[in-house]
Amino acid sequence: MPHDFDARRPSRRMLLRTGLTALPLGLAATSGLALGPGPAAPFDPGPLCLPVSDRAADAPLRPLRLAWNATAICTAAAPLAKERGIFARHGLDVDFVNFGGSTEQLLEAIATGKADAGIGMALRWLKPLEQGFDVRITAGIHGGCLRLLGARAAGITDVASLKGKTIAISDQASPAKNFFALLLVKAGIDPDREVEWRQYPADLLNLAVEKGEAQALADADPRTFLWLKDPRLTEVATNLSGEFATRSCCVLAVRGSLIRSDRAVAGALTKALLEAGHRVHHDPEDAARLFSQYGGKGSVEDLAAMLRSHTHGHQPVGPTLKQEIAAYADELKLVNVMRRGTDTAKFADRVYADVLG
Repeated sequence: MPHDFDARRPSRRMLLRTGLTALPLGLAATSGLALGPGPAAPFDPGPLCLPVSDRAADAPLRPLRLAWNATAICTAAAPLAKERGIFARHGLDVDFVNFGGSTEQLLEAIATGKADAGIGMALRWLKPLEQGFDVRITAGIHGGCLRLLGARAAGITDVASLKGKTIAISDQASPAKNFFALLLVKAGIDPDREVEWRQYPADLLNLAVEKGEAQALADADPRTFLWLKDPRLTEVATNLSGEFATRSCCVLAVRGSLIRSDRAVAGALTKALLEAGHRVHHDPEDAARLFSQYGGKGSVEDLAAMLRSHTHGHQPVGPTLKQEIAAYADELKLVNVMRRGTDTAKFADRVYADVLG
């Protein structure tokens, strides 16, 4: 694995100008705009326009620990930022912590300083954040990566056809379960009474459908994308379906004590990952090659196709991101995840931190 890559050589400390608008990335971020989803244009770094930081060229890099899941394709911006020297250009020496524990353990690790920040799914993080962890969301990373697949033989062709059926999931609090339960509610189906959610080891969900123990499965890429190669399965919905097409799903969160003590470092990390996500959007093949070296499952071609199917150009911050957080929180009330009495606008204000201004 290329964890010993040395990106400490000085380079121009500038932000990448987005190819989607005439605004430089930093200005787009501080204005609260989301870099909009859409077909990726050829990657063009263009003239570099805003200084990344005021750090002197010979100043030491600031060490940080970033928690991530090395098997989750949605975190592809992290290895790209490391291997292409983006973290270093923002004055950071980022060490990855591959975290496989529960979300509560991950957020506790960030809150207590065992890690400085982490990338994860909003639908898994919002409930623990409601409970008061000292962790703040600073940016949306992208949209997409959750898929609901149905068995053709069982006639699963749309969300409505899931009524009375069994859906295989990896755990009862998974983002996939939370999200597709929302779609069931919107289709008039009670996700607690009219659908059975049956838990299996994540790598065996497709076998549960193959054996007829479940008629559908819900999980995340890369597994679900690769399982779609089986002609017996069909894609029923994703977390880019319908009204969610312009919603982010993965977010960056930073420990609250770091934001309070060194807001500039939290801002540098956020800017670096936004820049890296922009490059993922414009050059998914390069991102796929780098991610595969960190243990990403699937061929480089498959991984690039997954990245193209996501919306890595959608990186909301500011009011846009707070609106998305509040919307998710309102929807999680519908499936009895968030407390009914939570004021979701105030909740979004509390868990979001603007570190880019």
